[in-house]
Amino acid sequence: MANTRGEWASKFGFIFAAAGSAVGLGNVWRFPYLTGQNGGAAFVLIYIVCVMLVGVPVLMNEMALGRLSGKNVISTFSDTGAKKIWVFFGGVLAISVSFFVLSYYCVIAGWTIGYMITSLTNTPIPFKEFVAEGTYVIPLFALALLTTVIIVIGGIAGGIEKANKIMMPTLFILLFLVIFRSVTLPGAGAGIAYYLVPDFSKITGLTVLTALTQSFFSLGIGWGIIVTYSSYLPKNQSIIKSSLWVGGMDTAIALLSGLMIFPAVFAFGKQPDSGPTLVFEVLANIFPKMPLGNIGGFLFFTLLFFAAITSTISMVEVVGSWLIDEKKWSRKKAATLVGVAAFVIGLPSALSNGSSDFFTKLEFLGQVGVLNIMDFVFGIIIMLIVVLTTCLYTGWVLDTNKIINEIELGDPNFKDSGLSKLWTVFIRFVCPIVIVIVVLSVLGLF
Repeated sequence: MANTRGEWASKFGFIFAAAGSAVGLGNVWRFPYLTGQNGGAAFVLIYIVCVMLVGVPVLMNEMALGRLSGKNVISTFSDTGAKKIWVFFGGVLAISVSFFVLSYYCVIAGWTIGYMITSLTNTPIPFKEFVAEGTYVIPLFALALLTTVIIVIGGIAGGIEKANKIMMPTLFILLFLVIFRSVTLPGAGAGIAYYLVPDFSKITGLTVLTALTQSFFSLGIGWGIIVTYSSYLPKNQSIIKSSLWVGGMDTAIALLSGLMIFPAVFAFGKQPDSGPTLVFEVLANIFPKMPLGNIGGFLFFTLLFFAAITSTISMVEVVGSWLIDEKKWSRKKAATLVGVAAFVIGLPSALSNGSSDFFTKLEFLGQVGVLNIMDFVFGIIIMLIVVLTTCLYTGWVLDTNKIINEIELGDPNFKDSGLSKLWTVFIRFVCPIVIVIVVLSVLGLF
C-alpha cells in the first residue's frame, strides 16, 4: 500500500505537513480578528486551553484512526466495519468539508497574492474595491489553485512533504521579521498590552464557544485531513508526540500572528475589533506608512500566502486520495480534476464580494454572500458534525482498544501510564458534549 499511495520520508516530514495543514488563514487571518472581537488576551488564554484539552485528544483520535486503516477518509470508516450512516457523516461529509472549503479558501489565498504585488509596487488598492473587481480576483484565485495542484501532483514525499519542509520554516522566519518591525513601532506597547495582559471580565460564554470553534477550525480536525495524512504514517511513529507537535506549532503560529498584528494596529490608532477585514484592510493601510513599508507588506502577505497554501494542498489531498484509492486514478489526474472542480464551484465565492449583486446579497442561515455562507455551512457546521461523528464512532461504535493499541505502537507506555483511560474519557464524554454545545450555540439553539 505504501508503494502505491506514498509514504512520508521522515518523521518531521509528517509533522511539518500535518502542522502545515493546520497552520493557515485560520491562524494568521481568522485568529487575530476573533481575538480583537473577543477581548484580546482573555480570549487567547481560553483558546490555548481549548487546544490542549479538546483539540489535542481529537488530533490523537484522528491520527490513530487514519493510520489504523491506511486508507482515505471514506474507506477509513467503511473498512473498519462502520455502517453507512457513519461512513456518510464521518467520511463523505469530511471530504465535502475539504472540497468546499478549498473552493473559497483559494479565493482568499488569491487575495494574498494580489496584496503581495500591490505592497511591493507600493500601489495599495482599498480592500472593498479590490475584492469586488473580478478581473483581479478570478485570475489570482486560479493561480492559487494551480500552485496547490502542482504541489500535490508531486506526491507525498516529493511534493507535499518537500513543499512543507520549505514553507513552514520560511513562514516562521517571515513571522519573526514582521513581528520585529511591528513591536518596534512607536506606540506599539498598547497593542502588546492588549494582546498579552488578560482582562478576565471580558470572558463570557460566547468567548469560550468562539475559542472552541476556532480551535477546531485552526487545527484542521473534522476535515478528513489528519485522517488522510496519518494513513501514510509509519507504524512506529509516536502519535502522542506528533499530536503535541502539530497542536503546539499551530498554536505558536496563531499566537505569533497576534503579536505581529496588534502592536501595528494600536501604533496607528486603528480598531482591533475590525472583524474579517482586519488583516487586509487595516494592515494594508498601515504598511505604506512605515519606513520600508512596501517590503514589510510584501513579506507579510507572502507569509499569509504560504500559510494558505500549506492548508490548501492538504484539502486537495483529502479528495484526491479517495480517487486514487477507490477509482485507481493517477495522482496527476485526481489532483487536476479536484482543482478544476474547485475552481468552478468557487467562482460564486470569488464573485460574492461586490462583483455580482446576486452572489453578494444571497442570504442563508443568517449569512450574507456566498463566501460567508460556504464558510458557515462547511467551515463550521458540517466540520463540527464530522468531529462529533468521529469521536462517537471511535468512542462507542468501534472497539476503542483498536485505537488505543494503534497509539501504543509508537508510545509503548500509553496504557500503563493511565493516559489511555484519561484519553478515552475525553473522546467518549468530554469532546462530544463540548461539540454538541458548540453546534447548538452556533445554530442559535443554546
